[in-house]
Order: sequence, then structure tokens, then C-alpha cells
Amino acid sequence: MKKLVTAALGALLLATASASAADLRIALQDDPDVLDPHRARTFVGRIVFTSLCDKLVDIDEKLNIIPQIATEWSWNDDGTLLTMKLREGATFHDGAPIDAAAVKANLDRARTDAESLRKSEIASISEIAVVDATTLTIKLSQPDAALLAQLTDRAGMLMSPASFEGDTGQRPVCSGPYKFVERVQNDRIVLEKFAEHWNADKYQFDRVTFVPIPDATVRLANLRAGDVDMIERVAPSDLATVEGDASIKLASVTGLGYQAIEVNIANGAKADNPLGKDKRLRQALDLAIDRDVLNQVVGAGTYQPALQAFPPASFAYNEEIGSRGRDVERAKALIAETGQERVAFELTYGNNTIMQQVFELVQAMGAEVGFDISLRPTEFAALQSVLQSGDFQVGQSGWSGRVDPDGNIHQYVTCEGGLNDAKYCNEEIDRLLNEARTVTDQAARKKLYDEAQAILQEDMPVIYLFYLPWPFAHKAGLEGFRAYPDGMIRLADVTLAE
Repeated sequence: MKKLVTAALGALLLATASASAADLRIALQDDPDVLDPHRARTFVGRIVFTSLCDKLVDIDEKLNIIPQIATEWSWNDDGTLLTMKLREGATFHDGAPIDAAAVKANLDRARTDAESLRKSEIASISEIAVVDATTLTIKLSQPDAALLAQLTDRAGMLMSPASFEGDTGQRPVCSGPYKFVERVQNDRIVLEKFAEHWNADKYQFDRVTFVPIPDATVRLANLRAGDVDMIERVAPSDLATVEGDASIKLASVTGLGYQAIEVNIANGAKADNPLGKDKRLRQALDLAIDRDVLNQVVGAGTYQPALQAFPPASFAYNEEIGSRGRDVERAKALIAETGQERVAFELTYGNNTIMQQVFELVQAMGAEVGFDISLRPTEFAALQSVLQSGDFQVGQSGWSGRVDPDGNIHQYVTCEGGLNDAKYCNEEIDRLLNEARTVTDQAARKKLYDEAQAILQEDMPVIYLFYLPWPFAHKAGLEGFRAYPDGMIRLADVTLAE
């Protein structure tokens, strides 16, 4: 009898462990905004979408573009017609087939919907034609060297067209390995495995729950206590703790994006602020910031200083701009040129641990040269609405980065850019960046980006702070996870042993 009880208890414990391992809990730094890839704008939203919504194409760890729903593609000779062949048998979460008509409906919505933030990303598309159920052609108004890279992210994500008339932002019907179950704002987003997914065998978890925990220390404490299985963006000050704890592992990679500040220049009433009206004050703020201090004090050496949209690994990176440092005296002189001694403005940012530290330092650095900065923290998802509506003077602007340099700059600084919250507009910038999209030769493209950057360094609508690393931590029993430069959490072949 004792052996039977022991055996039964062992089986119960094994079953409990297996049931636990079938669920995965991931802690995010912020709560995502809307769960509609065409209308969303947060980095953490992209992490959720990676499990929720398949894309036409994806990237591998070395940033090569690889198949997902599109299994093959080809261009005509002048680069204005893209033909895509689609995976057979793939379906949306409502059971509808992912065919050429559905892909056309998604791309048309992404490029024409009044609320779409993807319009400027795929503005080169002029017409989409269905050839047959698994083939479509995408006609461009001009060659676009960045288009495929754009389709590796939200512009290429696919939702069921039948859901377009519903509340897509709150109850998305998508196409990925996991389908939507529920969302409780600022508490959790729950997905469950989509058994009919074309690649379902690669996904081992029955349920994935995303939990927003803005405080980095609390996020790590939850991981160490076993309440979550993985966290994204470990605080630099916590890296030593992670590396010294045998129960968890660190997975880190250098990213493609940046953290920045944008100045409201023409977006509503709050554009009537000192920095919005005078570029010399924007230049002064840029020169007031000691990025090396941000790197060492907040980033523990992991926040590489940034003065432009392109990371050093990009062919578009300009070394001359990248070598510039802080200049307190020049900053003071620029303020004096405007006839002012002290300049006051409000800086709005997302209220997580890291950004609080960053902007308190910016506040102190600005005070040294003559800026009186009042800090306005706000919940991160709400920040996106604040920026979009123009309810800010100066605001936090973060971007997780894209494979092609166009993805790091065009939609932020062109007149009709989907993420141009500042409403900065310079026709010459538009000309240069639009032309850069049509050129395939890297040297020729870099020349165009250099010319654009010379103007942007003068106008200074965006003030870059540092490049973003992507440090993840997870339970030691979690196997198969690899950190990608785009910062996404890909769960294919990932397992968890309790």
C-alpha cells in the first residue's frame, strides 16, 4: 500500500510539473497599447504580436529575411513588382484560410486605413493583385529597398479580414501560433495555443500570459520567486544579480533601436513651447546631455551613446556625428542667443524604473546649462496617445529598430510619417529619404542619409540618447530561447522543465 501511495504521489507531482510547464508567463516592462498591428505603436505590443500574429516574412538571428506565410518571392527587373507565393493550408484563428485575397485585404488596410500607423512604412505600394489563391503581386510606384524589411514586422502581420469591422484592438483575430483569450488592462494578456497553426508542432506551451511589471526590480524579484518564467529588459544594475543566481539565466543581444526625446514642433497647442519654436534651444538641449553619464550611471556600460537614428552596425551610420560629445558652454551660448537666461519646459515620459532614472539625469544636466525641466511621468500605453494627440511639449520617444535604415528614420521625420508626433516637416528631408528608398546601392543610399542627417542635426526635431540592448532573463529550466537583435520573443522550440 505504501508503494502504491508513493507511486500515486509521484505521478501527481509529475502531472503537476507537466501542467505547470505547459504554461509560460512572461513579464513585460510596459503594458501594450491596442492589439491591432496596423494601429499599434509599442515595443511590448510587438512582443505579444510575435506569438499572436504571423507575418508575410520574418528575420533570422543574423537579420536575413526568411519565409513565414510567404514561402518565396521574386522581383521584376526594375524592382517595381513583387510576386509572393503563400503557404498552403495556413488559417486564421477563426478558421478562415490565409489566402492571397486575405493578404491583399490586410495590406490594403495597412496602407489606407485612417487609423493605420503603417501607411508611411509601405507607401510605395500602389496596387495589389490576386493571381490565384496562393499567389499575389504587389506593384510599387517606385522601387523600395526597404519594403521586405517592413513586411517582417507589423506592416506584414495578418489578421482575419472578417474581424476588421469588430474591435480589433481589444479582441484581435490573428494568425500566429497562439490565439487571443483575454486582456485585463495593466494586469495580463492571455493567449492559448492555436492547434491548427501550420507550425503548431514547434510550440510547446498550451498558454502564454504576458504580465506588465514596470518596476525592473519587481520584475526580477517575480522571476527569482518563480511567479514568472521570463522577463524582458533586465535593469543594468541587476545584471550581476542575474549572473550570480544559478536558478536563472541571462540572454542578451545588442539591438537595432534607440531611446530618444522628440520636441513638439507643430502638433497642436502644445507646440507653442520654447523648444518647439526655436531650433537653437533644441540644439542646446542636445549639447547639454552627457550620454556617457547616462551609459555609466543608468546603463552600467550597456547604453551605448546615440546621436543619430542609425546604430553603428548599420551601413547608414555616420561616424562624424557619432563622435560628438557634450558641450556645456556652447549650449549656454545658444540659449543666450535667444535672449533668455532660463528656459522652462515639460518633459513627458513612460513611468518605468529606467526612464525615471534617465530623465532625472537629463533634468539635472539641463539645469546646468539653463533649462528648468518639469517631469511628467505617465503610464506607458497612455504615453502613446499623449504623443499622437500632441498633448506634450517634449516627450520620450523610443524605437526598437528595424533591419533596414529606412525603418529607423523615415516615419519619424517625414512630413506624413506615421510616427512623426512632433509634426516636423521639411520638404528636403522628404525628398532625400524618399529617394533613399528607391536606391539599392548602399554607398549611394548612405550619401542620401548623410545629407538628410546634416539637416536633422541643424533642425533637431529628435534628440537621440542611447542605443538599446535587449537583455532577457529566464528560469534555468527554460531551453531553446535565443535573443534576436529585434528584441522579439520567439517561442518556437522553446521548452520549460520545472
